[in-house]
Amino acid sequence: MLAKLTSKNQLTLPKSITSAVGQAEYFEVEARNGQIVLTPLRAQPPDAVRAKLAALDLTEKDVANAVALARTPRRKTRD
Repeated sequence: MLAKLTSKNQLTLPKSITSAVGQAEYFEVEARNGQIVLTPLRAQPPDAVRAKLAALDLTEKDVANAVALARTPRRKTRD
């Protein structure tokens, strides 16, 4: 099946392809061995996310700390 990349780097996926994988608003995109691989992402309901956090015994403070750590600029190290 053929799809054309526009000058704005936009790509329209054929309906037969999206029907085969199910509707998704977002896709994980990666380059693998010279190919573009799209994996549909399906949003989980907030209750499912809360249940996962509870199962992992994570609190809102744990999540806030992890986000703060991820946003902290890294210092360059000398070799």
